[in-house]
Amino acid sequence: MNVLVINCGSSSLKYQLFNMEDESVLAKGLVERIGIEGSRLKHEVEGKDKKTIEVAMKDHKDALAQVLDAIVHPEHGAIASLQEINAVGHRVVHAGEKYSASVIVDKSVMAALEECIELAPLHNPPNIIGISAIEELLPGVKNVAVFDTAFHQTMPASAYVYALPYEYYEKDHVRRYGFHGTSHRYVSQRTAELLGKPLSETKIITCHLGNGASLAAIDGGKSVDTSMGFTPLEGLVMGTRCGDIDPQIVTYVMGKENITLEQMNDIMNKKSGVLGISGVSSDFRDVEDAAAAGNERAILALDIYHSNVRKYIAAYAAVLGGVDAIVFTAGLGENGVESREEICKNLEFMGAVLDPVKNKVRGKEAFVNTDDSKVKIMVVPTNEELTIARDTLELVK
Repeated sequence: MNVLVINCGSSSLKYQLFNMEDESVLAKGLVERIGIEGSRLKHEVEGKDKKTIEVAMKDHKDALAQVLDAIVHPEHGAIASLQEINAVGHRVVHAGEKYSASVIVDKSVMAALEECIELAPLHNPPNIIGISAIEELLPGVKNVAVFDTAFHQTMPASAYVYALPYEYYEKDHVRRYGFHGTSHRYVSQRTAELLGKPLSETKIITCHLGNGASLAAIDGGKSVDTSMGFTPLEGLVMGTRCGDIDPQIVTYVMGKENITLEQMNDIMNKKSGVLGISGVSSDFRDVEDAAAAGNERAILALDIYHSNVRKYIAAYAAVLGGVDAIVFTAGLGENGVESREEICKNLEFMGAVLDPVKNKVRGKEAFVNTDDSKVKIMVVPTNEELTIARDTLELVK
């Protein structure tokens, strides 16, 4: 069975086509600048030259039509006919409290996604458009929605209810939802395999560290706490997001600077974090280079970031009542040798000791702790697309 995995962003689209017999990737690619001048498709097929197709794409339906054409193209395609696509899995950011697992898409599911737009106004609309487009372009092929928020639906109320008047939770659905759930799920499952233990017997802290970042405390394969909250803004300091701050700062700055709610939202989401502190970049490689050159604000930004992650790790060790493994994943987690070393400083008290030599690894699975470390420290590259493909196969086969 071949499963196509689609991840629609606001102006971009990522895809992978899997042969689920051996979970090999037949084709993958990225569409950029959808609805913007200069839109293009970057397409890869194993054993063939990479292809870049520059063509106007006014919306996601246009983009998906180009993707499907590329997949079956006589020269740079991966399959002979669209009939060889047996199902399509979609990454969907937000399902509210409606779904705790992946589902086959029907009218009720689409209605639920529409209802959740107010909770994820930037992400759910392109997800919905992507599903609708595939329904038109591949009629009769089943679509599966795999939700970022679903994995965290196992959190207890003590972890997801905010200390606000309870009516805001009941009426307005204000609660911690958590995100990056597909990544945290894959990484925790793979970690248990590498540990040689049943997932149900593990206590794992997963650190999804990229431009957007979150931690999860996973007990027996179930998320019991996570750093992102009602929105992806809460939690860790990130590339451009501020993470945890005193809520009163928002109204104070709005009053002092005479700025609107929309402007304040933009500041917290797009102009804060490592970018806001350093004034250099949201790309950690640029900030690290500036810090190495003696830029004091870049040094401060990294110090704050590393301390912030370390603090959450220690807190989640208490939530779990012990830890088998601390696992780093996503762009910075998988490749940030220096960041992992700095984050793990002062964690020796809880039995987590990093080996600086073993830690010199990028983008591949590895144990990076010392031989006598009681807590394993690991690097496990995430694979959200494969998780989506597996869920899709399980539901439609």
